[in-house]
Amino acid sequence: MYGECMTRTNIDIDDELIAEVIRKYDLASKREAVDLALRKAAGSPITPELVWSLKGVGWEGDLDELRGAEPSSTTG
Repeated sequence: MYGECMTRTNIDIDDELIAEVIRKYDLASKREAVDLALRKAAGSPITPELVWSLKGVGWEGDLDELRGAEPSSTTG
């Protein structure tokens, strides 16, 4: 079932946290989420490509609208 470098182990994992990782990275299983986390923790720093692949990242808004808006007064 597993290759030479794989072992099977039982671990307790935060279900909400693992579900969030599965959603963000569009993964199919808890195993894939744990594998991704281990590879990222053991490997090089996160790449820009991986950051951009996350669901819900980026800024959405109207920059032209913000540029034309009057600054709000903070002194009241």
